[in-house]
Amino acid sequence: MTPGFTTEKREDGSTSSKNSCVHLSNPHLQKMKEDILYHLDLGTGTHDFPALFGDIKFVCVGGSPSRMKAFSKYITGELGLGDPNADVPNICAGTDRYAMYKVGPVLSVSHGMGIPSISILLHELIKLLYHSKCSDVTIIRIGTSGGIGLEPGSVVITSQAVDASFKPQFEQIILGKTVVRSTQLDGELAQKLMECSQEMQEFKTVVGSTMCTLDFYEGQARLDGAFCFYTEEEKLQYLQAAFEAGVRNIEMESSVFAAMCNLSGLQAAVVCVTLLNRLEGDQISSSHDVLVEYQQRPQKLVSRFIKNRLEKSKAL
Repeated sequence: MTPGFTTEKREDGSTSSKNSCVHLSNPHLQKMKEDILYHLDLGTGTHDFPALFGDIKFVCVGGSPSRMKAFSKYITGELGLGDPNADVPNICAGTDRYAMYKVGPVLSVSHGMGIPSISILLHELIKLLYHSKCSDVTIIRIGTSGGIGLEPGSVVITSQAVDASFKPQFEQIILGKTVVRSTQLDGELAQKLMECSQEMQEFKTVVGSTMCTLDFYEGQARLDGAFCFYTEEEKLQYLQAAFEAGVRNIEMESSVFAAMCNLSGLQAAVVCVTLLNRLEGDQISSSHDVLVEYQQRPQKLVSRFIKNRLEKSKAL
């Protein structure tokens, strides 16, 4: 059996990072002469994965291609790896599905919006890390969200992703059967990120549950979609119940992100800024400049974490 490859079913959702290699629970891949990562425009027959990506230690994913390009430039300056104003080439320029940028040991990748889009990206990204023989990789989703009981601009480090019923699980239909996977995230990593935020003292940061929904409007109890069959009172009761269950923000990717990272043995975290307090409204009304500054907060926090960890590694 190939080193780092496992066929065991890891449905317990363990977040242990004891094994440094990326796990692939798919024996069929061993029978393939070439693995084409179609949505990334990459393949083992056309690219030297270990040469291109073998030094990757940190993967940061977020919804928007432009935001992830901006993050790659920002981390370039923070790590002193070049001119932060210089252009960073898109490794996946041959496709319009996702964008990927590499800066030293940091990979910055867009994942689109919603569970289906990030799921496709993660399948191919996890295989990329495996084929590249990467080890001790930390993956962090950085993004935006709607807050519950938090002032806009607050940053939430996710302890666990929950579904719309506040259960810490991700359900998927496979071969007509419901498969349930754990969505707990790495507690030690969340604590390290919180410590970085406390060092910075630039914005409010909390650790809490993140509710992952299937859509932006009805699934998040908004009143401003094309359809709405509930009252404002019912909406507020639901959001208050979410708050009492420990939910501090809402987005649309964290559950499958946590589940898939657990299965692959990747140390993972979700860091999102809140753009509004959903207990006070549904529409995002802050100015463009304010929103841009908010969106930079998770980037700053994660960059600080990466810089600290790399400096610590050099000192050892």
